[in-house]
Amino acid sequence: MELSLAVSPCPNDTFVFHALIHGLVPGAPPVNLTFADVDVTNTAALDGRFDLVKVSYAALPWLLDDYELLHCGGALGRGCGPLVLAREPFAAGDAGPAGKADLTGKTVAVPGDRTTAYLLFRLWSAEHPPARIEVVPFHQIMPGVAAGRYDAGLVIHEARFTYQRYGLTALADLGEWWESDTGLPIPLGAILAKKGTVDPAEATEWIRASLRHGWLDPAASREFILANAQEMEPDVVNQHIELYVNEFTLDLGRDGLAAVDALLGRAAAAGLTPAVSISEDQSSNSRATA
Repeated sequence: MELSLAVSPCPNDTFVFHALIHGLVPGAPPVNLTFADVDVTNTAALDGRFDLVKVSYAALPWLLDDYELLHCGGALGRGCGPLVLAREPFAAGDAGPAGKADLTGKTVAVPGDRTTAYLLFRLWSAEHPPARIEVVPFHQIMPGVAAGRYDAGLVIHEARFTYQRYGLTALADLGEWWESDTGLPIPLGAILAKKGTVDPAEATEWIRASLRHGWLDPAASREFILANAQEMEPDVVNQHIELYVNEFTLDLGRDGLAAVDALLGRAAAAGLTPAVSISEDQSSNSRATA
């Protein structure tokens, strides 16, 4: 058996999956790796293209007939939410904990139409929605906003460490807004296992073993991470891993599952996604062990 795996080349994914990809997890099958940004995997998963795949939590309502959510390996946490960036602050509308800039009449670049970032943005900006949304490759968003091609941009991942270099300002941190509003961590990227192809309990243990290997011997994955980090500097790579690889990566737990339910429940109530419920009882994933 060969396992087809699709994850992003971002440092959190390469850190988590390094040992599994390189045959360092006892009992795990060989891996056929595909690197792709999450907006690409959201679409590829609709065709059942991969056995294990990283997708946006926002895409789950369209995928759970064919895939099962694993309770490990993904990106979920606190202080790690998407940012809304612009060259200059906009006039504030109804100010909330993170501020709600008035985007009326504006053009906003986003990294994908089924990303968690965009779903959060739609919930956050419902009272002052922009006039136009453009889906733009992630690496083009900050330069495009800096050049004036877009009034604002929605960014994720390492952009929270580097946006000042483009002369941009943060209109809002959607993670801060979400946490202030719900008290829950923010669910960003999920790992799914294809039903009928991969045993979710086995896959969960493979991924947890790979993650533990990374924590025990971080130097082992360093070259692989840097080679795929899309020109990130080493200190940014370190910040990225420290922020996005955390206790929720090992196990979603009750808070993580509650966060996913809250996100998808609010999205369905707003008519943005089909209704779906994620509960602890729905998954046969094994629980994390010490």
